[in-house]
Amino acid sequence: MAGPTTAERGERQHLDSGPPRPPLLRRLPKPRRLIIPVVCLALLGAGCLWVLYGSQWLRVERVSASGTRVLTPDQVVEAADVPVGLPLISVDTDVIEARLRQKLPRIDSVDVVRSWPHGIGLKVIERTPVLIAEKGGKFVEVDAKGVRYATVSRAPKGVPALELAVSRSAGLRRFGTDRLMREAVRVTGSLPAAVARDTQVVKVRSYDSISLELSGNRTVLWGSGEKSGVKARTLSALMKAAPEARHFDVSVPTAPASSGS
Repeated sequence: MAGPTTAERGERQHLDSGPPRPPLLRRLPKPRRLIIPVVCLALLGAGCLWVLYGSQWLRVERVSASGTRVLTPDQVVEAADVPVGLPLISVDTDVIEARLRQKLPRIDSVDVVRSWPHGIGLKVIERTPVLIAEKGGKFVEVDAKGVRYATVSRAPKGVPALELAVSRSAGLRRFGTDRLMREAVRVTGSLPAAVARDTQVVKVRSYDSISLELSGNRTVLWGSGEKSGVKARTLSALMKAAPEARHFDVSVPTAPASSGS
């Protein structure tokens, strides 16, 4: 049998010296090879759900409260009404927070946290009064947001009294009690620290006529709550310049005045 011709040998030699041929594609895994990992993942997920919801390992056994000042931890825990024995993961923290703010208006904010594996923690921040308003022989506490949140039988020490002496035909009909109260709160929040400590009464006659009664029979005519920051700085400078004065007027902060001694 005759061997390859010279032309055939040249062509084969050319093919052998060319670039390598791509390797054969590996066979894809058969579908049944994926069944085991899928089953394992499903079993793992089912096990996690059972541990969180069905087992007795991660259920509410205790509820605690912290951060209280006037309220007691027991009052907060009772108002929260967290069901003991419920799976910890299923506790609706938003519902508990809303329930606490509704039942205990003294609470300004509350953070409900899960303390794994068996606890619920209630971290409370109570409102702080900046003014008190007398009503029927008792005292209504007002916070820095102008919220009237509690009625107490004894006025807290160091908190100025709010006195609304507004004509019903003018101020109340135009602005309303809530608006005037917020203005008084705004003035109180802007007072210099030394003045705030000495303030005993915040008197509101109208939106544009707010005055302060300080210890030592001193008074301050503040005007409206507008430009309160400027008025506070002006009042500090005026008191330093006239330490013996008894009456101060910063209703127009560009033209302050003091009198009396």
